[in-house]
Parts: sequence; structure tokens; C-alpha cells
Amino acid sequence: MQNRIVEVATDGVHLSLFRGFMKLARDGEEIGRVALPDMGGLVVRGYGASVSLNLLARLARENIPTIMCGPDQLPACVVWPIAGHHGQGHIIDAQSQLSRPQRKRLWQSLVKAKITAQAQALEADGEHSSDLFELAGKVRSGDPDNLEARAARLYWPRMMGAVDPGFTRDLGGEGLNAWLNYGYAVLRAGAARAILAAGLHPSLSIHHDSRGEALRLTSDLMEPFRPWVDLTVRTMARRELGSPLELDRARKSELVRVLSLDLIGPNGASPVQTCLDRLSQSLARVCLGETSKLELPKGLALNAGGMAV
Repeated sequence: MQNRIVEVATDGVHLSLFRGFMKLARDGEEIGRVALPDMGGLVVRGYGASVSLNLLARLARENIPTIMCGPDQLPACVVWPIAGHHGQGHIIDAQSQLSRPQRKRLWQSLVKAKITAQAQALEADGEHSSDLFELAGKVRSGDPDNLEARAARLYWPRMMGAVDPGFTRDLGGEGLNAWLNYGYAVLRAGAARAILAAGLHPSLSIHHDSRGEALRLTSDLMEPFRPWVDLTVRTMARRELGSPLELDRARKSELVRVLSLDLIGPNGASPVQTCLDRLSQSLARVCLGETSKLELPKGLALNAGGMAV
């Protein structure tokens, strides 16, 4: 498989070069190999992982970027090849020249996908959602009617009302809000890795314009995936009704697994992280004029109870 984004999340792994392959070893024993011609990017986020200089130099020669993540799972640094990641300079130049009408149409696609996902997430757990599906079909270029906000007012009472009747979304809140914030942080990290691996610049956004935010594009591309974090939190909360709502290690681990949820895409079911990779790669193709549409998932492959939706 060419142009594969290889993500190393296993702790204590050493990556090295071996006869045209990236070799993975732990405690001196080989645990896998990946052919360099198959790679489009390398993401290293395993605790205590190490990479040999020979491998980094060879990846650079093959125009394969390497992304190193910190303890928060967000990219801490990127090793960009001098020659450019498959024309990375060309991609960023084209990205910077997206016209306002183009960006408005892209934002329309993302908002429509987000509202549709909100409706699907509610439907997957037996909640009424036909009005949200209807709103999704009315989103216009740039969302001038702010249907994203209108959908949110309908969505949150249904999504969290069953587990917390008094729930209000609060960015600085405790309890379920803290769970949501952690899940979104995981999602943001996944989006950031996908954006950098696709050769895009994370500060050149489609819609979000927060000052001081270095990863503004992540705020755009993660929007259609937020409802799957919400559904995970709802499922966890329902299962643990009456328990303290601390954000402990076990709950964090369950929220990290959001990136492994299977969503339906053009080529069948793929994990959320793969969908983020494909979305970012499709945005790069849009910037280059190779396509006009983003590759977005169409829904959840399996719900929390293992039933197809």
C-alpha cells in the first residue's frame, strides 16, 4: 500500500533502517518491518520510543516526513525533508491560495458532515434525529445561517440529557464536560498528525480563526468526528450511572480508543484515525486542484452495543 501513514504507538520501540525497510524492535527483538516505498509519513507517539539517525536520514531522502508526539499525544516536532514531502512546499503554497469561495464550500461540507454525524450518533442510541438530518440538508456555502449552532441547541439536550438532565456544555466544566474535553483533545491530536503527514500547514485554516492557535486547521477537520466522542461519553456515563465522574486512567484509555472506532467510508469500514488521514489527504488534493470534494465518512460502522447502524 503506497502513501501509508505509519503510526508507532507501542511503548519502548526502537526504529531503525534495515535493507530498505523500517525495522521495529523492542528489547532487542524484531517485532515488525515496513517497506519504505509504502510509506507516506511516520508518526511516533509511543512512550520511550527511539529512532536511529540512519533511518531519519533515509526517510528524509525518500521525502517522508517524521512527526514526533509529546506526552499529550500532540505533535511536538516535525522532521521535514529538505526536498519536500511529495511536493510539500507546493501543497502549502496551493493551500495558502485557496479562495474565499473555495473555503466557504469546504466549510459547508464539514458542517453538513458534522450535523449529519450528530443525527447518526443520536439515532445509533435510539434518540429522535430527523430534524437534524433535515438541518444538514439545508447548510449553504459558508453556513451563513449558522445552522451549526442551531443544530447544537437541538443536539446537546438529547445526547447528554438521558445521563445528566441538567447538562450544559462548558469548556471549563468538570464531570462529563471533562470527559468530553479529553476526548476532543485525543481527536485533535489525531487530526494534527493526519494534517502534518499529508503535507498541509496546520495554521492555514478553512474557517476557524483563533489568534495564538498554531493548529487551527485541526479545529476545522475534527468537527465531523466530534459526535463519536460524544456518543462514547454518553455510553460510558450510562454504564457508570451513580459512580463518581473522575477522569481516571481507565476512562482516559477508553476515550483514546475513539480513534479506533470504525466509520463507513468510500472503501468500507476504517478507523477514525484512518478517516482523518484520508480527509487530510483529500484536502491536499483539493488544494492542488486534483479534486473538488473532501473524503468524509458516512456513518458509524458499529455502535457501542455491536449493532450495525
